[in-house]
Amino acid sequence: MSVDDEFRSVPSTGVVPATALGAVSAALFAGLLVSMVLAVIVGAVDLSPAVVVRVVLAEVFDTSGADDVPGHIRQIVWQLRAPRVGMAAVVGAGLAVVGVAVQALVRNALADPYVLGVSSGASVGAAIVILFGGLASLGTAGISVAAFLTATIAMGLVYLVAQERGVLQPMRLVLIGVVLSHVFAAITSFLVFRGDPRGAQQVLFWLLGSFGRARWSALVIPAIVLVIVFGTLLLRARELDALTVGDTTAATLGIGVTRLRTELFLSTAALTAVLVAVSGAVGFVGLVVPHAARLLVGGRHHRVLPFAAVAGALFMVWVDVAARTLAAPEEVPLGIITAVVGAPVFVVLLRHRDRRLRSAP
Repeated sequence: MSVDDEFRSVPSTGVVPATALGAVSAALFAGLLVSMVLAVIVGAVDLSPAVVVRVVLAEVFDTSGADDVPGHIRQIVWQLRAPRVGMAAVVGAGLAVVGVAVQALVRNALADPYVLGVSSGASVGAAIVILFGGLASLGTAGISVAAFLTATIAMGLVYLVAQERGVLQPMRLVLIGVVLSHVFAAITSFLVFRGDPRGAQQVLFWLLGSFGRARWSALVIPAIVLVIVFGTLLLRARELDALTVGDTTAATLGIGVTRLRTELFLSTAALTAVLVAVSGAVGFVGLVVPHAARLLVGGRHHRVLPFAAVAGALFMVWVDVAARTLAAPEEVPLGIITAVVGAPVFVVLLRHRDRRLRSAP
């Protein structure tokens, strides 16, 4: 008996035919690269694609190919816009990947990265720094450091409380995550109530998400953690397939369900904590993108994970472009845009999935 024999509850193919998956994946990846260049171009200062490409290549390969480009243009491209676009791609890919894994972890299609309570935990640390000046010696990085620390504490609490006789239970994990999310949200609200009123707006803006603090130095850790978690999940794709079917089937196939679920929780919670620490809470990406990926390429995780990662990065790059341009020179919080776009898209995806299920033989 194999995972391929047992994994029947989720379609192995999606809207995109298996023969076209390679071409569609290549087109999606190319679209991401083009979108990243276009995202760097968009802004208050007009830039050309040629200048952007020349500056990026010159900086990456340490050449003199962009010496004739004015210094302030190079700074705008490389120090301001490029790291922001890179951060958007990393956060979008990371949230999508975590969404795929969490939905397999708890066997619930409505789960997303923030169901674990990590995001609300991170908000406590961010509020402390913004309102009371904690970790002031670290400057703006203090917000990310404090958010990561309190997110890690939240992750530990959820992990400890969600266990029953040493076993991590999916339903218990969801319930504990939701309950502790409300507790941390209440703590954040109390801090806003007691803190500097001038910082309340900044806390709200952070809670809704922003890449305004993106710098190359802040991008390194999220990118590394994303690569590690994504690679680990991809290697465990067949085990994720079995876990999606059910614990009994997975155990029959020789998979250590308890160990696998613990590893999934720790890795996805850690990645979520890192992403939230640098971007704030950005909703709907980890919920909508995995559903879109499954609809297009089927339910097998060796297909869903890469497709969701690229689609999540592409989506978030354009969300950030909208955030910078819709109300320029002001910036719209990312969470507002992802909610406005994500909610109707999710409804459309559900209706399309229901029609496919009804028409299936």
